[in-house]
Amino acid sequence: MSTEVSTDVAVEITGLKKSFGPLEVLRGIDVSVRRGEVVCVIGPSGSGKSTLLRCVNLLEEPTGGKIVVNGVELTDPDCDIDAARTKIGMVFQGFNLFSHLNVLNNLTVAQRKVLKRKPEEAQRIALRNLERVGLAEKAGAMPAQLSGGQQQRVAIARALSMDPDVMLFDEPTSALDPELVGDVLGVMRQLADEGMTMLVVTHEMQFAREVADKVLFMDGGYVVEEGEAAQVIGAPRHERTKSFLARVLDPTHQGPRD
Repeated sequence: MSTEVSTDVAVEITGLKKSFGPLEVLRGIDVSVRRGEVVCVIGPSGSGKSTLLRCVNLLEEPTGGKIVVNGVELTDPDCDIDAARTKIGMVFQGFNLFSHLNVLNNLTVAQRKVLKRKPEEAQRIALRNLERVGLAEKAGAMPAQLSGGQQQRVAIARALSMDPDVMLFDEPTSALDPELVGDVLGVMRQLADEGMTMLVVTHEMQFAREVADKVLFMDGGYVVEEGEAAQVIGAPRHERTKSFLARVLDPTHQGPRD
């Protein structure tokens, strides 16, 4: 179902609420992501960041509010959510690769079953995306033969192979050893440079500072502060944002940890 949202807006979230029983995790979130924009979401554990992301493609069903992606209202009861999801790529903290399939088959199975692509076309698209993430030579490898960073790059390539209009990243580097983080962030920087619309939950402040067009700071189920990265991270206005960043950016800070 279409809605009156500007064609320049890729994701429009209005009044989003989510509760798990008596626990209110999201308390009225308003977020707008323009096409080609990179929006990073930061904040302490338990602030609702990942729940927000999972609501965008209805992996979690909102308790209230409206979500519109590419002009389609996902929260409309008549929405074909499976069709809408094909245009929303998601990369999780865990890699979620099929352990019994090699890398190439991990990238082609959804193309063939969901998008109904012929095997030759699916393979061509998969190989192109493996090339984009620097892993063309790993097409025949099994997931267990790859490092965590390589598995996460395969997961990104798999999402890209569905030709999404929007990419969601839920702390994609949090499960990686520090030396593997850079390769994954490098791929994400490349996607940003190519104009991919991205909504990224991250604790990588340098990445957010350098790549994000806009940063949201969440706490307690609210968006406490939002703005350009240089402002939110470099010169935050809200006291809660300041205290969070003091702990994150200064390991010697002795205050209570998030």
